[in-house]
Amino acid sequence: MDMIWMSLVLLVGLLLLLGAGLWVAFALTGTALVALHAFSGIPAGDSLATAFYGASVSWELAALPMFIWMGEVLFRSRLSEQMFSGIAPWVGRVPGRLLHTNILGCGIFAAISGSSAATAATIGKMSVPELTRRGYDRRQILGTLAGSATLGLLIPPSIILIVYGVATEQSIARLFVAGILPGLLLMMLFAGYVGLWSRFNPAGVPAEREASLPLVEKIRRSRPLIPVVLLIVGVIGSIYGGLASPTESAAIGVALAHLLSWRGGSLSWRTFVEALMGTVKTSTMIAFILVGAHFLTVSMGFTGIPRELAAWINTLSLSPYLLLLALTVFFVLLGCFLDGISVVVLTTSVILPMVQAAGIDPLWFGIYLVIVVEMSQITPPVGFNLFVIQGLTGENIVRVARAALPYFLLLLAGVVLITVFPQIVTYLPSRMGS
Repeated sequence: MDMIWMSLVLLVGLLLLLGAGLWVAFALTGTALVALHAFSGIPAGDSLATAFYGASVSWELAALPMFIWMGEVLFRSRLSEQMFSGIAPWVGRVPGRLLHTNILGCGIFAAISGSSAATAATIGKMSVPELTRRGYDRRQILGTLAGSATLGLLIPPSIILIVYGVATEQSIARLFVAGILPGLLLMMLFAGYVGLWSRFNPAGVPAEREASLPLVEKIRRSRPLIPVVLLIVGVIGSIYGGLASPTESAAIGVALAHLLSWRGGSLSWRTFVEALMGTVKTSTMIAFILVGAHFLTVSMGFTGIPRELAAWINTLSLSPYLLLLALTVFFVLLGCFLDGISVVVLTTSVILPMVQAAGIDPLWFGIYLVIVVEMSQITPPVGFNLFVIQGLTGENIVRVARAALPYFLLLLAGVVLITVFPQIVTYLPSRMGS
């Protein structure tokens, strides 16, 4: 029980540092220093230097700024302007009609930005005014945007999956591939719900005014989106096929993103510098968090707290399902106050030994963790994405939360499905080795 009290003291200290407004990286480092001084005889200075160096020289980590740079370049291209016109011809006769543009648009942009907040803001600026003007149900406009924007955390190339892979020493390529089927599953759940809802609420979906378009015309109108879709498929396909590592694919993606931006006429010296500076700021922030988290992981290892906690969890005889239920509640609550990357790096050093002791695959757990963090982004009434959409639309936060609630439940259904059928996550990665 001494270890339980030690872990509670460290957790309270960490929360106090975070609550005081200290940067996450420094809060992690400070907690690690206290743990080493108070609960072990290991020299803190030597451990700090070794941990910082070890976390900084990971080759897999090089993919992080590359994918961020690719997203920053395409974010400043005319993609968001072309998204609606490119997707609309394909969903005009599907139940729910143009509401699906939020789902498909967020799915495509999620694979570019890797950020749920950026996805919500970018797609929302384009779709909310247009769908409102056409007479679509306001609650469904907000709900589809809130739910689908969370896909930015899961659909590869995902920044948070890179962070998880580095923090837990899992293969980033296998994590990327593992996120494909769950991401498609969530998009199908969202689209199925919209189609079903539209059947029972026809007044919320305006009557079709446009004539049915031939296939050739649909392709012509979607032509601006085709290069971006091919870029995403090429990046993921090269990783899945074993043709390139995530870092190599990211470098190619950056070059192709600049080429697409140049061909679209949106690449200028100003946008190039803005994209570069945005990449530096985001990458530096994540890198600082990662080195702080790595130092905390090392210090936890020296204190023996994770090992003791894992042993204590085993004495409770919790089944894997009960453990996952408890962790789901914990992560959703934690995600209400922290961004997804911070949740991952704060918890993996302590949680992962418990998970492995329960016989849960760390690869599967990474996808589960990302989906649960997605849920926390739209948890009524304090999810981060809800505030992004409130600022974008001016709607009351309670109304935005009510609109997002069905999609929170659909994400929960996704967690249940991958728990009952773990092959949804593990099938594609298992095929990589064959």
